[in-house]
Amino acid sequence: MRSVILKAGATVLTLGTTLASALYVTAHLKNPSAPLQPAVLVSQPGDTVGGVTITPGVRQSDVQPVTSTYAS
Repeated sequence: MRSVILKAGATVLTLGTTLASALYVTAHLKNPSAPLQPAVLVSQPGDTVGGVTITPGVRQSDVQPVTSTYAS
């Protein structure tokens, strides 16, 4: 008898959680008019936009390559 009550309780809890999740998701749908990606700033390296100078993010240097990452 106890196992039937436990199974019924677990089933009711699972169905209740599923229903609550479904209601939450349908109440918070994505805005279809929202942009999928942010606007991309199109300019040449060295240009100034809003007081900020745009430069390449990766620069070559004369540093020796890392051959080991071991640290004691």
